[in-house]
Parts: sequence; C-alpha cells; structure tokens
Amino acid sequence: MARSTDVRPIIKMRSTAGTGYTYVTRKNRRNDPDRLVLRKFDPVVRRHVDFKEER
Repeated sequence: MARSTDVRPIIKMRSTAGTGYTYVTRKNRRNDPDRLVLRKFDPVVRRHVDFKEER
C-alpha cells in the first residue's frame, strides 16, 4: 500500500515564528488541496502563531 498517494497524507506544520517547532498531522487532499495554514500554540515563544504546511 502506498501511503504517499493516500487521500489523507501525513504533513508537518512548521512555526512561522522561526523557532523550528513543528506539529505532525494529517490532512484531506480532497478538501484542502492547497498548503494548509493553522493558528496553533508555539511553546517556545509561548503564544499562538501561524503554522504553515511544509512539504
């Protein structure tokens, strides 16, 4: 089974604060074909920042 061609691939979300902190999650390619941007908590800077999908 090829997981890279899966409908819900595993992606890494990297902090835009420049701390290098990442979250690992899955996304649905049919609903979100573009790169995902979520506002999540970065414990290094201790605040909510945007996390962008990294490929």
